[in-house]
Amino acid sequence: MATDPFGLLVVATGVVLVLFGLLWRGRLRRPFDPLRARLAQERLFAQRLRRAADMAIVAARRQAAPDEPAIIRVDDVIRVMSAQFGHHPVPRDQAAQALRERFEAGACRTDCLTDAFD
Repeated sequence: MATDPFGLLVVATGVVLVLFGLLWRGRLRRPFDPLRARLAQERLFAQRLRRAADMAIVAARRQAAPDEPAIIRVDDVIRVMSAQFGHHPVPRDQAAQALRERFEAGACRTDCLTDAFD
């Protein structure tokens, strides 16, 4: 039985590509450099902190009566960050900064009060 050299070449190329993919699979998700890894973690933390501030604003607006302003505290952002995302040591100044950003971006000046500017 004769073997086709072109078929063997195709199979060998496929095996090499599969092995290459298996070796490099995890490295595309995780950066090589520790500095890049730390910067990626900081970006993810900041993104989650902004999302926690948005969630705290929405929760305060839902709890407020129709004629009352929603009261959002920095402690609410820290609580949401700990409960939803599992970050327990959340610096208060970073939580206040995220709340200020989302407070101004979400047009909260008309119907919300916060202690983030103190």
